Amino acid sequence: MRTPIERFGIACAVALTASCAQPVPVAQAPRLGIPVADHDIAALRWNVFPDGRGLPDGSGDVASGERLFAQHCAACHGRDGRGGSAEELAGAQRPLTVPHPDKTIGSYWPHATTLFDYIRRAKPMTAPATLNADEVYALCAWLLYLNGVLERDATLDAHSLPAVRMPNRDGFIWIEAVP
Repeated sequence: MRTPIERFGIACAVALTASCAQPVPVAQAPRLGIPVADHDIAALRWNVFPDGRGLPDGSGDVASGERLFAQHCAACHGRDGRGGSAEELAGAQRPLTVPHPDKTIGSYWPHATTLFDYIRRAKPMTAPATLNADEVYALCAWLLYLNGVLERDATLDAHSLPAVRMPNRDGFIWIEAVP
């Protein structure tokens, strides 16, 4: 014999199951959002490729990048990019051939353009995608300088960034996508 509470629970479960089994008429289905125009979708295509396709106009130098890094990045990545509460970005000590290598920008990343793409999309952490192209180029210049890839007086732009030869450029096996 079931208690009144158990009988009520079973009745609710049966009623809920029956109501969920009924299809929602198409006319009553929610119509959320609005169609997105092709030009709006194109504006969101921020991809930057290893050869530099997708890089915007602008430029930035190491000194400007140093100031921007102190303002936006050092709290998490450390003053010289050697880590803090976030990943180390520079100063690799352990090579890629050991069990737990340091995978910094200079020791691991194969293309400098990837740095631009990532910073533009994801940084600063508290306000992603708010840096302009000049600021992103400057941050790239500073980080590449910290990793010993660029000289202190370097300036980067859409032409010079793809020309930067990263130390681990040949450390990956490339697989071409087949259409």
